[in-house]
Amino acid sequence: MDEFLQRESIVLAPFEAHHLDGAVALSRAAGWAHRREDWKMIWSLSEGRVALAGDRVVGTALMTPFGDTCSAINMIIVDESQRGRGLGRKLTTAVLELAGNRECRLRATSDGLPLYEKLGFVTTHKITRHQGVTGRVDAPANVEWIGSAALPAIKALDRAAFGADRDALHDVLAKEGAFAAIRDGDGIVAFAATRLFGKGEVVGPVVAANAEQARDLLAFILSGKEGRVVRVDIPEDSGLSSPLEEWGLRNEGGVVAMVRRAGARPHTPAVQTFSLASQAVG
Repeated sequence: MDEFLQRESIVLAPFEAHHLDGAVALSRAAGWAHRREDWKMIWSLSEGRVALAGDRVVGTALMTPFGDTCSAINMIIVDESQRGRGLGRKLTTAVLELAGNRECRLRATSDGLPLYEKLGFVTTHKITRHQGVTGRVDAPANVEWIGSAALPAIKALDRAAFGADRDALHDVLAKEGAFAAIRDGDGIVAFAATRLFGKGEVVGPVVAANAEQARDLLAFILSGKEGRVVRVDIPEDSGLSSPLEEWGLRNEGGVVAMVRRAGARPHTPAVQTFSLASQAVG
């Protein structure tokens, strides 16, 4: 066993269902908004590791696979009493091993950035979080709610935008929330998902060909949520911050999107993905 883990009486173990309550307590102590339901959804799609001090969960990390080619590394938390001792690196390394040869994507705070750079991650872009109580928003006429019959089209559009298979994620989102879409004739050309999350709701992923489509999707969803707390994460350069602030969702700062390639050529999306949906799995 690793000397560090022996000295601290901490062991790494597979993340199992009975660890969920401990993970929720850990994230609440860290100031995260995740409910037990949010943890359970992410865990159901993932493999992970927990750090245990006796029976107490003092660290977590998850790897959410998207088919055989891509994954999201998420839910990396270390108890305050254990920080600065290398446990975050050990947890991250453990879930990177679970990812195998997949490309790995994650979102980094300024505190985590140096670690992820040492582990081979490079920055791709910045992400801005908007959250607040939604004001009055007019619904555009070109957007509509769609049912589960449209899932094959949603999945195909998402694969073209994201560059990997997130079918399992969309199956869960269809059960947990709802999809809105823009059609061109009989075909779906843009969509957004929304579901309960934390103290309110979250919108994402949003897949659209341009900022105008993305703005219409967001306006449509928010038009039915006046007075509710909603979170939306967007690429910093998307041009969507101003309307979101006008609708009541204030800018709460950002994180950095990072990727560790698996020897494959970078994916060039066929359509723009305005929200990469890490908030849907983390």
